[in-house]
Amino acid sequence: VTSQIEPAAQPDFDQLPGLRRAPEDIALLQHSSGTTGLQKGVALSHQAVLNQLEAYSKALYLTGDDVIVSWLPLYHDMGLIAGFLMPILAGVPLVLSSPFDWVRAPYRLFQSISRYRGTLSWLPNFAYNFCAQKVRDRDLEGVDLSSWRIITNCSEPVKWESHQAFFQRFNGYGLEESALQCSYAMAENVFGVTQTPSGSFPATDEIDREAYITEQKALPPREGQPALKMMSSGRALANTRIRILDEKGHDLPDKVIGEIALRSDCMLTGYYNRPDITRKAFHGGWYLTGDYGYTLDGEVFVAGRKKDMIIVGGKNVYPQDLESLAYEVPGIHAGRAVAFGIYDEKAGTEEVVIVAEVDTEDPAERQGIADALRIHITRNSAIALRHAHIVGKKWILKTSSGKTARSANREKFLAENPIS
Repeated sequence: VTSQIEPAAQPDFDQLPGLRRAPEDIALLQHSSGTTGLQKGVALSHQAVLNQLEAYSKALYLTGDDVIVSWLPLYHDMGLIAGFLMPILAGVPLVLSSPFDWVRAPYRLFQSISRYRGTLSWLPNFAYNFCAQKVRDRDLEGVDLSSWRIITNCSEPVKWESHQAFFQRFNGYGLEESALQCSYAMAENVFGVTQTPSGSFPATDEIDREAYITEQKALPPREGQPALKMMSSGRALANTRIRILDEKGHDLPDKVIGEIALRSDCMLTGYYNRPDITRKAFHGGWYLTGDYGYTLDGEVFVAGRKKDMIIVGGKNVYPQDLESLAYEVPGIHAGRAVAFGIYDEKAGTEEVVIVAEVDTEDPAERQGIADALRIHITRNSAIALRHAHIVGKKWILKTSSGKTARSANREKFLAENPIS
């Protein structure tokens, strides 16, 4: 039958509108993943996308021998850029599965790596804990992870403890510890801003917890005092420059926490039809990310979102740090707690609330976990925790990219627990 079909006429490429675009024309809109408020459309030009792909591919030492394995949703920049456009435009094999299938059966990622000899994948930090906890030995029979050369932790602040849990769970199946790398990324830069240098381990920095919270400095730990182990998100891509700024826009030295600002040749054109917020997002040609962090010898350490900061009695508290402490309490699993602030009019400052999901439904056991949480937070941080709210599974709201929706959870808590 096919031999009887008339050959197609020679295509007239001049009639294809895509080939008449200028490099600066908008190629796509990448929307924010927030659960409240008007989502912002990040307008990205053809040139910006191609510049990002070139710089990021070089940082990964991407070759035609690589195989990318991804379950990430394509409506998020990590899935769209790293897990879809990059392999397609570079001619690199791509094994793509549904994020819904991954949530139901995370072991399929490891089976795909083994079957297709996958070399590159990207995971948000919560996925490291999720896989370490949920994947069972019986689902890993015959699995060989030795081909996996880069697994990039991205999309939320990276945690050294999550890397250790992941490596300890899967190193018996051929996983090399050097494969565990990190990246700091955002749609406003198309995707990648930083990346751990290929073949090296993410840099770590052990710092004093109290100075980190009260002075916004990454100072060496004091003997006998609580410490934090920070993990770097890597070094800036070759086409990207990074600065750490104080509230007046002045540069800060290494190990002093401020707002991360960046400039590159793959920046957003602007927020689509939102010139007001586009203007506010830039300072002297530098994009203000809204993220806090610090640098050390060229490495970038991300602390958290500026808008999520809790101010208690003049102390700046990062909710992610309180959540990490919460995960140390027996009965509370990683990724199943959220910290936020509520304003106390009588005290004239914010109070911290931590909501934690637990498996048990027994009231006495829940009360015991709440008491243990209060004690652990109070002993190991700069704040005294009063509000420990223990809930069942699936209470905590997430964004479309799997991040904790802090403001939405705060509103949900206040709706259920009015505080006078």
